[in-house]
Amino acid sequence: QVQLVESGGGLVQAGGSLRLSCAASGRTFSSDAMGWFRQAPGKEREFVATISRSPSSTFYADSVKGRFTISRDNAKNTVYLEMNRLKPEDSAVYYCAAAPRFRVSTRRDNYDYWGQGTQVTVSS
Repeated sequence: QVQLVESGGGLVQAGGSLRLSCAASGRTFSSDAMGWFRQAPGKEREFVATISRSPSSTFYADSVKGRFTISRDNAKNTVYLEMNRLKPEDSAVYYCAAAPRFRVSTRRDNYDYWGQGTQVTVSS
């Protein structure tokens, strides 16, 4: 069992920044992949970023590459998503997810555990 709790969402104007946090608890795996996904109203849940535990490997969706940075603090069992130069199209509910069976993964179906989501709204 893995529990994930996101925080840090909010309202920000275009061009601004936010940092999301995801605290993990329960049974975890040293090699598990952690990821961020997002879902806007009427849209499918889409991949944003993923990171391995150690050594660190990352992968980003093209839509956020160069603007978002995923990181993790293994001692704190926490994963972060730093979002810079935000755009209105980044507005969505952002979900933290864990894929214990994988080192890294961009595939939604590989993620077994999900947080409750945190709302990010970017105004123009």
